[in-house]
Amino acid sequence: MPEGARHALTEQLSPTDLQSLLLEVTRHRAGAVAPARLMQRWKSDRFVHPAAIDPRRASGPEARLWQLLPDTFEGLELSPVTPLGTCKALGAADQNRVLSTIRNSEVVSDLTNVLALEAATRRRADPDRPVHLAACHRLLRNQQFPSGWSSHFKLFALVSSARDRGSGRTEAELLIAHLAYWQRVLRNVLPRRSAQIGYSIFDHPVLDQRFTDTVLPALHVPGEDQLDWVPDPERTRARGYYTSGALLIHADGAELGDGGFTDWTARLLADRKERCLISCLSIEGLLGLDPAIG
Repeated sequence: MPEGARHALTEQLSPTDLQSLLLEVTRHRAGAVAPARLMQRWKSDRFVHPAAIDPRRASGPEARLWQLLPDTFEGLELSPVTPLGTCKALGAADQNRVLSTIRNSEVVSDLTNVLALEAATRRRADPDRPVHLAACHRLLRNQQFPSGWSSHFKLFALVSSARDRGSGRTEAELLIAHLAYWQRVLRNVLPRRSAQIGYSIFDHPVLDQRFTDTVLPALHVPGEDQLDWVPDPERTRARGYYTSGALLIHADGAELGDGGFTDWTARLLADRKERCLISCLSIEGLLGLDPAIG
């Protein structure tokens, strides 16, 4: 770049002026695209390729997930984009993993970040009311995936936020809400599969006790086969990303989803008493495990 250009673009131009400049550059470059070049980009650009699954198959498990969702969760249809920096500010992901736009937004790469933003907004408006949100969304991520994997994929996610009441009671209630749902999903959507949910508690003896004396008893359904609840105290994966505890959902040895407690709504609301639990399941993962459910 010419001397001083980078400083001018990153430091001197106001956000509005920079956006106007980039929009003009994009308008000019788009006007120069010929059909032959468009065909070449369609073939070579991994971000624009259609998903490998037939939407008629994907609609089956997605519909079942919505049908099984309790009324305590409110479903949302998310926008394809979220404010620029959402993933970096909450999940601490490298911005190079996110497809940024020139309108101070970014393509959603993690719907739990976006749901946490909405949850914090609702918690601020009504601090006495816990918030439980759900969404199913196709995510786009920039990093290189192994051969055969797509740069975009669909997840069904839950995000809950409430105020801490002490003694791990709030965390236990959030865990019961999420785990009871995923237990119902695994039993109804994958009834012939061997499913298990692993759980890890990170340096939080009170939460460990609540998991044993409150969460697991609440998940027991008399007369039904019980899922395997597998403690994993040695887990290091995503420690730091998740705070006091984490979850991992498997069926027949295949990883389908994960989750855990985060500090996202606490940071968004500048209130250390806020508790936030996120969890998700892969739609493609369900179909890969049992194509018949589609």
